[in-house]
Amino acid sequence: MQSFRPFFSGSHLQTVGGQLTRSFLKWPFVTTDSLVSVNNDIRLLLRTSWHPKGNNQPALILLHGLEGSDASPYVVSTGILAYRHGWNVIRMNMRGCGDSLQLCPHLYNAGLTADLRAVCDWVSRRTPFFAICGFSLGAGLTLLTLAEEKHSLPKELLGAVAICPPLDMSLSANALELKQNWIYSTRFTRSLCSSYRKRQKLSPGHYQLDKEIGIQTLREFDNTITAYYSNYQNAEHYYQSVSAGPALRNISHPTLVLASNNDPFIPTSTVSHWQRANSVSIEIIEGGGHVGFVGASQAPRNFWIADRALDFLQSIKPVLTTT
Repeated sequence: MQSFRPFFSGSHLQTVGGQLTRSFLKWPFVTTDSLVSVNNDIRLLLRTSWHPKGNNQPALILLHGLEGSDASPYVVSTGILAYRHGWNVIRMNMRGCGDSLQLCPHLYNAGLTADLRAVCDWVSRRTPFFAICGFSLGAGLTLLTLAEEKHSLPKELLGAVAICPPLDMSLSANALELKQNWIYSTRFTRSLCSSYRKRQKLSPGHYQLDKEIGIQTLREFDNTITAYYSNYQNAEHYYQSVSAGPALRNISHPTLVLASNNDPFIPTSTVSHWQRANSVSIEIIEGGGHVGFVGASQAPRNFWIADRALDFLQSIKPVLTTT
């Protein structure tokens, strides 16, 4: 495939431009809503689109990032490309994200590997083989699941792609607090606080009223809310527990980590230095921003990284399906 040639120069233009360029993308294929139960309290909403060629086609689980959903433009663009290449597409919502808030008002976080494992089990019963593609926070969760749940993941799992994962959550939180990143920090923090208020209204006996008041940064949110309700001591304990970098050495499935050398809040140093298994490859692309990668592509709205992800997944498919 052709190398990445960015349409926009600069990390912020790529990051923001990618969001704006794809903001009007809508899912165009027939979709069924499916629910996966993790336990009695946790239900996850999947948006599934089975390919007309039949369920004997490979399936791709797409997992969004922080405050995203199955409707996130990067998920939709990648899913459209995969569907056009014959893949069944499963767009997963983390706990309470997107349209699943009424079904499950629980908080999500980057360490909920049992949730993704449950989805993998569900998909494995409906297709002969499948793969995972995660973005940002969802990419980190994908890698952590591959490592921590590898002995319980179904045999039908081919491998995975992780796009712009925060391999060191603490350093990424620090980067978000830099002055030049105020637009991202403000957006994430406001969205998280708004989501918390919605959960509090749906589950007032579980979530404390006004606990989000005064929170100004992602680290403050994770310290005050995520850690508190997810049984971590504080934000730093949460970050150290769920950062996927140390897990790379324990992954046995073919896995491709895709990052950008100018990601505004995932420093290149947090991607390249980890010890990793032979099954894990890392590619650091020049000029892509954070899940931006605005350049010529087969994927809708110039999402080049989706082409690279599918190229990798297509390459591992024939090797594993012949065994």
